[in-house]
Amino acid sequence: MKKWLIVLAGIMMSFTLAACGSKTVATTNGGKITESAYYSSLKSTSSGKQVLQQMILNKVLEKQYGKDVKDSQVNSEFAKYKKQYGSSFNSVLQQNGMTASQLKDSIRSNLLLKQAVKDNVKITDAQLETQFKSYQPKVTVNQILVSKKSTAEKVISELKDGKSFSSLAKKYSTDTATKNKGGRIAAFDNTNTSLDANFKKAAFKLKNGEYTKTPVKTQYGYQVIQMVNHPSKGTWKQHESELKDQIVTSKMSDSNTLHSVVSKVLKKGKVTIQDKDLQNVLSDYLSTSSSAKK
Repeated sequence: MKKWLIVLAGIMMSFTLAACGSKTVATTNGGKITESAYYSSLKSTSSGKQVLQQMILNKVLEKQYGKDVKDSQVNSEFAKYKKQYGSSFNSVLQQNGMTASQLKDSIRSNLLLKQAVKDNVKITDAQLETQFKSYQPKVTVNQILVSKKSTAEKVISELKDGKSFSSLAKKYSTDTATKNKGGRIAAFDNTNTSLDANFKKAAFKLKNGEYTKTPVKTQYGYQVIQMVNHPSKGTWKQHESELKDQIVTSKMSDSNTLHSVVSKVLKKGKVTIQDKDLQNVLSDYLSTSSSAKK
């Protein structure tokens, strides 16, 4: 079973602590545990401090960028995960100790942080030109997956003899989700992370109507790929918005950039820690200067 693939760029999944007080959390024959006792114990742990950091960050991100993240964006990302995991979606959620609602909250947190990165990182023309070198517009392909190289070679031989790709997909492909659809998979570009790197590399080399003349070895077996639609790449100016988004997405994996952006966001948030035992919970962010834009 695949592990959950959503990456929250170094921040934890948010969860809520109840208001502190005398309310009983648990009872035992040795006495009861109150919310205040639980809070006092939790706040001294690294996990407790991380939870507070995340809760604070969520609040300030929502204040500064909430208007820029629409529910439709969250629902769209959520739908991608449901489609990716299919019938195993609910079991994957359970394995990761999450509910659908918590996943949506995590997606929103990530989109808010991405908006903050976009707002605080300057992107130059030189960076856009560099990104364009690896850029590929969304392509549409058909594919046939088999377990043996010899079978893939047989498929290619039959394609050369004039057999249709669709009929060969039905006959040979072990991919039950696509074999009866002519091997068609969802369109993808260079940012796709779910497809095998060798598969993408081979596909991007094909022109419309072409198919791979040798088997493509991937983590799933051997694949034969047919290009259905490979749009013209054009110039980087024509794809400036997409390129900027790709660069921002890559910055989400850079710890230095994230630290700098989170520091700026928290400083703008005018955070005040009321609990004296937690006065330094944000010191790593608020005592350093940021090197990003602005």
